[in-house]
Amino acid sequence: MENDGNENGGLAQVTVRIRFFARFRELFGPEISTDPKLGTTVADLILEVVRENRAGYAAIFDDAGAFRDMVIIVRNGARLDTTGAAATRVAEGDEIAIFPPVAGG
Repeated sequence: MENDGNENGGLAQVTVRIRFFARFRELFGPEISTDPKLGTTVADLILEVVRENRAGYAAIFDDAGAFRDMVIIVRNGARLDTTGAAATRVAEGDEIAIFPPVAGG
């Protein structure tokens, strides 16, 4: 395989923006821009981005590594359930928004 100079050994990459809201914003900041490999799923991308933040990871994922109930994932304005996030591949220019559970008041 020929290396085209990309950091990941020549595999195609896309640029994706992940935005965090409410409590997640406090844990991760307002947004992260990242360049995952082409073919990465939304769920895998989120896992990769939050993995290093222990408190943030625990807020989004349970002990088994599944999304916590009521975590809201939105891709380009359309809500994805967690099954959809595991099956949906990111594309160039995607914007992923992650919201904590909404509480009434």
